[in-house]
Amino acid sequence: MRVISAYLLAVLGGNESPNADDIKTILDSVSIEADSERVDKLLSELEGKSIEEVISAGVSKLASVPAGGGGGGGAASGGAGGGAAGGAAAEKEEEKKDEPEEESDEDMGFSLFD
Repeated sequence: MRVISAYLLAVLGGNESPNADDIKTILDSVSIEADSERVDKLLSELEGKSIEEVISAGVSKLASVPAGGGGGGGAASGGAGGGAAGGAAAEKEEEKKDEPEEESDEDMGFSLFD
């Protein structure tokens, strides 16, 4: 990450094609020793590419990654009507099933907060 960050800082500073010395200079300025293998690998991967194209390609790849959980979104929709009520009933049943388990923990004579 440090090498990539130094590369991006060099690009932001106006150097469209930073070399190994540029990256090492940036890292040395904050007392970080640059790993030559990582610097060389990064430069070989980015050779002939603009950083804007690389970032754009990465964003499009991330767009296809599913994000978020399976629940929680139903409460915001106002037009769901009867379907939402059925889901709420199912959730209440699950909550009721959880409660006896909690009580059984109390019957064992210990608690995490005692």
